[in-house]
Amino acid sequence: MMYDIGIIGGGTAGLTAAIYGQRAGKQTVVFESANYGGQIVFSPKVENYPGIASISGAQYSMNLMEQAANLGAEMKRELVTAVKEAEEGFVVVTAEREYPCRTIILATGVTHRHLGLDKEEKLTGAGVSYCATCDGMFFRGRNTAVIGGGNTALQDAEFLSNYCNKVYLVHRRDEFRGDLKNVEALKQKENVELVLSAVPKEILGENMVEGLVVTDKKTGEDQTLDVAGIFVAVGHLPKNETFAELVKLDESGFIVAGEDCLASHPGVFAAGDCRTKEVRQLTTAAADGAVAALAAAKYIR
Repeated sequence: MMYDIGIIGGGTAGLTAAIYGQRAGKQTVVFESANYGGQIVFSPKVENYPGIASISGAQYSMNLMEQAANLGAEMKRELVTAVKEAEEGFVVVTAEREYPCRTIILATGVTHRHLGLDKEEKLTGAGVSYCATCDGMFFRGRNTAVIGGGNTALQDAEFLSNYCNKVYLVHRRDEFRGDLKNVEALKQKENVELVLSAVPKEILGENMVEGLVVTDKKTGEDQTLDVAGIFVAVGHLPKNETFAELVKLDESGFIVAGEDCLASHPGVFAAGDCRTKEVRQLTTAAADGAVAALAAAKYIR
């Protein structure tokens, strides 16, 4: 079967593209190897999407996927290993099979950025985590640290404060990048301590996390935090290496594409956090999905 639009990535951008593609009368197929909904599925609360006062990331993701599927979009839980040019467009290659598609929308999203500390990889799953909502319950009644200063870090710290004895929020600056509303909510928590102008230096423990050493950027002094869990929320990295020969990437690995979502290769479009852009939010991902799908539909005509 020849698909009109092959969408690689099942996050907000990809699923929105599927919705708009189907509504434009085109047959879409969405490839997702992990979680439909993308990174937002792990967020305990989404409160910045217009028209939705509050919803869990998991419920939001489920609603979005069901909406696309109900319109006829096909969902393939498969890892894309390559996209090849073909006579009538492209071929999406997965471990299972090959799928011919007239156009491609890359909506690959981003992955977690790591701290780069010794023992970080070794102790991942043994106290180091990148998902508070996934692993927070394992640290009920214990001390934990959250690293980061954006909304994800703020929400993670608030979430953990409901279960943990104490939560340290470590941020390298004096002020947070996240929304003031989230900052104020956190300041009301008696068991949350803000450790500002500080950077992680060393993870303690051999088989399990036993502490975290942080360095004060102003004084140069070290402080040891007695924690059993370290939750890392310091941003994300693109994952576009598979498509480096198909489209142009910038020096950071993001797909070069403007607000029209046009990538460097004709018939290929980029939507959401995976492309070059200033603002990466649910609303901008959804907008990209709509723009990319309509552009792909127009390209096919």
